[in-house]
Amino acid sequence: MPSGLSSILEKKDHDRSDILAMLQCSEEEAPLLYRKAAAVRDRYVGNHVYLRGLIEYSNICGKNCLYCGVRRDNSRIQKYTLTNDEVIEAAMTAHKLNFGSIAIQSGENSSKVFVDNIEELVRAIRKLTGGELGITLSLGEQTRETYRRWYEAGAHRYLLRIEASSESLYRRVHPEDEMHSFYHRLDCLRVIQETGYQTGTGVMVGLPYQTMTHLADDIIFMRDFDIDMCGMGPFIEHSDTPLGVRGTDNLFLRERFNLTLRMIAIIRIIMKDINIVASTAMQTIDPAGREKAISCGANVVMPNLTPARYRAGYLIYEGKPGYREVNETNISGLNFEHMPGMTLGRGTWGDTPHYRRRLSKE
Repeated sequence: MPSGLSSILEKKDHDRSDILAMLQCSEEEAPLLYRKAAAVRDRYVGNHVYLRGLIEYSNICGKNCLYCGVRRDNSRIQKYTLTNDEVIEAAMTAHKLNFGSIAIQSGENSSKVFVDNIEELVRAIRKLTGGELGITLSLGEQTRETYRRWYEAGAHRYLLRIEASSESLYRRVHPEDEMHSFYHRLDCLRVIQETGYQTGTGVMVGLPYQTMTHLADDIIFMRDFDIDMCGMGPFIEHSDTPLGVRGTDNLFLRERFNLTLRMIAIIRIIMKDINIVASTAMQTIDPAGREKAISCGANVVMPNLTPARYRAGYLIYEGKPGYREVNETNISGLNFEHMPGMTLGRGTWGDTPHYRRRLSKE
């Protein structure tokens, strides 16, 4: 007689009660969930781990989110913006090491200088690599025109994390002002998708005031929005923020880690052919965190290519692992002994089949 979880995993479609049951399954049943998710990943997107060389362009941010270490009011961090030469050098390192793709991330900034410079950088990277290096952007809320310019310059993926798909929860972790509008962020996500980008979003797992119902609804939100990529991880405090008095000295980090593994597995089971990131935050809690996320269905990692002298300034949360410089001996930083059967997808953009399938329906 199959267990309750086994019966749920045999279903073709899953409703909200199924998602809640998977989130709340016992520790003894959880490996069954993870094996199912890994099998779905292997079948629909393959057993490859794709690379996105991460370039943390600037920690200057106009937002003041209550959980983020680079929030506008945090005067304890040294502000920086990479020079164009530094960005180009990092991108060329990714190209030389056959990464296939880079991801340019920054604090939120919509100034003309910022927008023009990102467009210039995207065009330069495309030209210098002969169009071979894929470009993902994660640069926050922008205008429709800005998204279009960056897309036409050559960026083809965009990640804008919603962080919480519940309006009420979103408002509890952001200031109550026009700069932090839940509905504006949703509108930006729609515009990104309409512009033509492979569209990604994600949430934080373990936020204050968050419930299992919130997390189930987050999964339903991502499914119904028809995203192509998911980047989510555990909420980790930063002690220089209103929501992070304790920093990483928190007894619940392990619970958040395990819950994130379940979220990754469930989104893989429900949205079979999307790309899912094994986030750095997972490694912050567990040295093998990224490998465990991959074993639960993730298929993308983001080795850090930001020049080492700037990395301490881009601490969205505390405890972020300090990476050695990426080199040819182990470009991913992963231990493949912990992930039997997985291979490294090099020299390819690693686009999601979901994106092509979504376009074919339009």
